[in-house]
Amino acid sequence: MESHIASPDLASEGKKRIEWTLKEMPVVARIAERFGQTKPLQGLRIGACLHVTAETAVLMIALKEGGAEIRLCASNPLSTQDEVAASLVQDYGIPVFAIRGEDRDTYYAHIQEVLQFRPHITMDDGADLVSSAHRLRGEILQGIIGGTEETTTGVIRLRSLARSKELAYPVIAVNDADTKHMFDNRYGTGQSTIEAILRVTHFLLAGKRIVVVGYGWCGRGIAMRARGMGARVAVVEVDPVRALEALMDGYDVMSMSEAALWGEVFITATGNVSVIRGEHFIAMKDGVVLANAGHFNVEIDIQELEDLSVNKRAVKPLVEEYTLKNGKRIYLLGEGRLVNLACAEGHPSAVMDMSFANQALSVEYLKNNASKMEKDVFKVPPEIDREVAALKLTLLGVTLEKMTPRQEVYLSSWQEGT
Repeated sequence: MESHIASPDLASEGKKRIEWTLKEMPVVARIAERFGQTKPLQGLRIGACLHVTAETAVLMIALKEGGAEIRLCASNPLSTQDEVAASLVQDYGIPVFAIRGEDRDTYYAHIQEVLQFRPHITMDDGADLVSSAHRLRGEILQGIIGGTEETTTGVIRLRSLARSKELAYPVIAVNDADTKHMFDNRYGTGQSTIEAILRVTHFLLAGKRIVVVGYGWCGRGIAMRARGMGARVAVVEVDPVRALEALMDGYDVMSMSEAALWGEVFITATGNVSVIRGEHFIAMKDGVVLANAGHFNVEIDIQELEDLSVNKRAVKPLVEEYTLKNGKRIYLLGEGRLVNLACAEGHPSAVMDMSFANQALSVEYLKNNASKMEKDVFKVPPEIDREVAALKLTLLGVTLEKMTPRQEVYLSSWQEGT
């Protein structure tokens, strides 16, 4: 297939959306301008498995400006913006294989279409593209020089692959860049998750009991935004350091069993499986709402929820009501998938500007350096992180302080003290 999208007729709407988003992503735009002049990615085939949104479109256009050929598929069945997919195909000549709401078989068939392209570089969000290449398409691995990974869940999977000595090429963990996880994960996930829940429930958050499961950068952002809107927030954690941090940040910290009795809205952000499961569903209050902010729909055990239920119905778009055998009702948002993209539009463009700037510059770095790298998972080179931060500040009109020569000498010397 050349592409597989919902409808080419949506392209004009998608183009306007991409143009609106572009003005909020000046760092990627600046990189695209340089790419257009120097063509550093000439001759490179990039296979991308990302959320097909307007922000992703801006990144794809920048990579094409750099001379790359691209194929794009969705990294989540419910995150595709069909009008954006149509515009990428019709207006920018970038093959896309993504339809919002596609079933599991179609989702993986689309991944195979990208792998059929025999990419030199993989660009992943969740590592489904990389894992599919390793499990099903071993014959193409030799032609892949490197890859990038966007999100925490994918980095966890890739580090597992590297530990087993089965990772076939170097991968840069874009998620681990400071200009990604400290901003995208915290401020992007924090705002977009709360926005998504409010869109589909129309709740008043003030006074609500919110349970955030997981206190990584995403969980921190969600808890911060929920408290900022007046919610009472509790955190569930397995890591003692993160739990202590949450406590000292002013949140209640409790086990999932305790939280099940206390909470009214539950938001998972762990990257792990079945963190809310049967024993918790049974203990919960009537009318609780469940939402997942992790990449895959495995954090809430939906199968156990179905097994415990006597009835299931859609009460609103993207809101399903499960009636348990004990008569209590539980409401699941967005089929348990990534709520900020299933029920809203994902992260604000301005924060994705930094994440996708890291992606673009990491691809350029791999083109030049992958042959010298081990088959492992690497952090974004610190010079790229600093370049992205400096570009963002410059384009925001912020001026940095500079050290004096005396200060530079002081910090580089061991002799000076009190």
